[in-house]
Amino acid sequence: MPGPLDGVRVVELAAIGPAPFAGMLLSDLGAEVINVGRLDGGAGGMTAAAHRVLLRGRRFVHLDLRHPAGVEVVEDLARSADVLTEGYRPGVVERLGIGPDELLAVNPRLVYGRMTGWGQDGPRAEQAGHDLGYLALSGALAPSVGDGGRPIAPLNMLGDFGGGGMLLAVGVLSALFSTQQTGEGQVVDASILDGAALLTAMHQSMLASGMWQQPPGGNLFDGGAPFYRVYRTADDKWLSVSAIEPKFYATLLDGLGVDAAAADQYDQSHWSELRVTIATRIASRARDDWVDIFAGRDACVVPVLDPDEAAADPHVIAREVYADRGGIRHPAPAPRFSETPTELPDASPDDETADVLGEFGYTHADIRRLAEAGVIAADTGNDHPHRE
Repeated sequence: MPGPLDGVRVVELAAIGPAPFAGMLLSDLGAEVINVGRLDGGAGGMTAAAHRVLLRGRRFVHLDLRHPAGVEVVEDLARSADVLTEGYRPGVVERLGIGPDELLAVNPRLVYGRMTGWGQDGPRAEQAGHDLGYLALSGALAPSVGDGGRPIAPLNMLGDFGGGGMLLAVGVLSALFSTQQTGEGQVVDASILDGAALLTAMHQSMLASGMWQQPPGGNLFDGGAPFYRVYRTADDKWLSVSAIEPKFYATLLDGLGVDAAAADQYDQSHWSELRVTIATRIASRARDDWVDIFAGRDACVVPVLDPDEAAADPHVIAREVYADRGGIRHPAPAPRFSETPTELPDASPDDETADVLGEFGYTHADIRRLAEAGVIAADTGNDHPHRE
């Protein structure tokens, strides 16, 4: 069965990181996604087979966007698209002639999704940047600390993908809904800086209510609380503990064999001592021994698994959280739908330029002329019979 976005057409100007993640989400949900890449393959090698997790479910077109005829092809694609996304620095698509003004002129219903680090305006808008810097400036990085108070980068999931690509997908879907009501398209300005700040909502609430008062590393969610922390086990592996509620905390201490009356759970004057007590106890057994001890107990104790271990976990298998495609592990589409279920799309071939252009009305002669002009690859369209 088709996914909930069946019938939605997305043109995706090739980029790296968060913008492709947004395209992956839209494709997983059933949208047709046409990836328009550079003719020289300049997206950092991200079209290689090993990167097909982020690029799954696409159809690939390669163009010279610096050529006027390449711009015309993008306009033709956008004319019948519902969405176009891009992940360039501010001003780049305008200089190419395929910015929002130009494409909304040819398709007033178009949702034009823009993915940047700093946003389309502001003093840093045109500066280079990466996930870590956006987290640093947003205030999202400083509270996450390790030993010695050093802020720890949470991979690039919090910024690039949570605050970036996923926020772009939410923005695009919201704008599509608005277009259905009004008949008018619009521009979606998604920045990783904005999204990372948005994800600090609960932290901001805790600051405002006085629940986050200690230096980094001494608070509830930053490893300060002994009952919300990761501990090393006897076999040099790790166990996560997140027993925030009193009833779960009591079960935790019972399973560990620690005196439940040792200290009031939220009395921070005892946290340092209790961290040592719990750490010493957990370090006395192997990780999987603790997994067995806490099996069936509501203590919020979970092993820290590496990617291979996670894919082999019984619950993960039962939920079919991961799937294999061509020897590459893919996370399954999420969330799940009762009436319009999604499925993991197959890998796409490297180049479908001729096929896609043919479906948009380009004849074999049109495609040959584009190839001769260097707008598409010279051998594109060979053995692809399109109408003359």
